[in-house]
Amino acid sequence: MNANRSLPGCVLSLSLALPLHAMAQTTMPAQADEEDDVYVEPEPSSTEQGQTPLNEAFAPRDRQRWIRETRRKAFQDTKWDLQVRSFYLDREKYDDTGSEAWALGGSLGFKTGYFRERFAFGATGYTSQKLYGPEDRDGTLLLRPGQEGYTVLGEVYGEFLINEDTRLSLGRRGIDTPYINRNDARMTPNTFQAITLQGLYGGEDGRPEWRVGGGYFDEIKERNADEFVSMAQDAGAPDGVERGVYALGANFKMGDFQFGAIDYYSDDIINIFYSEARYAIALAEKVKLQMALQYSDQSSTGDELLRGTDFSSDQWGAKVELGYGGALFTAAYTRAGGDTNMQNPWSGYPGYTSVQVEDFNRDGEDAWLLRVGYTFPWIKGASMYALYVDGSDPQSPTEYAKDEYDVNFQWAVPDGFLQGLMVRLRYAHVRQESPIESDLDDFRLMIYYDPPRL
Repeated sequence: MNANRSLPGCVLSLSLALPLHAMAQTTMPAQADEEDDVYVEPEPSSTEQGQTPLNEAFAPRDRQRWIRETRRKAFQDTKWDLQVRSFYLDREKYDDTGSEAWALGGSLGFKTGYFRERFAFGATGYTSQKLYGPEDRDGTLLLRPGQEGYTVLGEVYGEFLINEDTRLSLGRRGIDTPYINRNDARMTPNTFQAITLQGLYGGEDGRPEWRVGGGYFDEIKERNADEFVSMAQDAGAPDGVERGVYALGANFKMGDFQFGAIDYYSDDIINIFYSEARYAIALAEKVKLQMALQYSDQSSTGDELLRGTDFSSDQWGAKVELGYGGALFTAAYTRAGGDTNMQNPWSGYPGYTSVQVEDFNRDGEDAWLLRVGYTFPWIKGASMYALYVDGSDPQSPTEYAKDEYDVNFQWAVPDGFLQGLMVRLRYAHVRQESPIESDLDDFRLMIYYDPPRL
């Protein structure tokens, strides 16, 4: 274990010696462009909160933003980010117990420009404080166990610009890939102690685009935690077992076709392989059809310290989306197999049928999803969606079929005196079939505020 941790340890020491800097993540679905303040309506999407599609991994969505960041002038271009969050969650579970809390907090951070066009540093602090939280209704993940508030320095990192297309990052920060990501669906996100190399190549003037990334992830700060722990411990390994995760992946895009794959390897713990392909067809001026396929494979590695025995599991999925103006219609199917349930210890689960409450990724489980989303043209920044997922009985004789209904309404104010405010309502109802049918209800109210100018 000492050999595995020596390099990250040195990296962390280096990053902690740097002046603090922060870059708080933005959760707003649409923003005004940084240069011309023109509001851009977001494209409809069926991606669940807390998930990261492979084609959005490793780099910002927009190449021009990637290049502009490389040309900033150190302190002159230092960017501060402040976000205030309030989150209420009330869940009534299958066994008639419940979880409930209301929290207030957010993040504050900054990131410098590049010194000599080569080096930048940053840091971000996060906090979540209890406004309401009965001790007998713990478990919302808005607060620490015991309904306790917390404050944590979640990001402290240095970033080296190898060239305008390639960046090396050292230290503690958030990152987004399918199985290691922020999973930013509560008060604060996951962040990681890691060494990462990321690149964004091509993509302009009709050229193919390559997104590539790799690195070593040593520790994780979970969403409702104020300490970093070993990636192996967070995955569920026994006390004293400490291992990191090596990750390497790429995504290729040419026109409306995309294909990518990524692998995560943790010695003696688990190997996860994920691949995804997408293809879009414009049927008319405002009509677009997109098809996608995904495949995940998981297996034990080395001395099999995670469970003390070997295991393997896999899931594949297919998704079809039809966009018409501001409407998006989605149908998806997933099938899980192997000898155990699929796992997602370091992120939101990337499966096409993973939704607000359930992931529908148990061994032997088939799931169908139908979803409709709509962006209101007469209320700028407002959108909604509703979905239904029907899951089958899994292999385990003690688990039963489930289905889930979700409704979501969101308004992100794009301009005016409320610019930067986002209000989101989410409700889920899950029905579990069993000898005695049981239900789960999950209600969430989120209010986020990103000041347009800090």
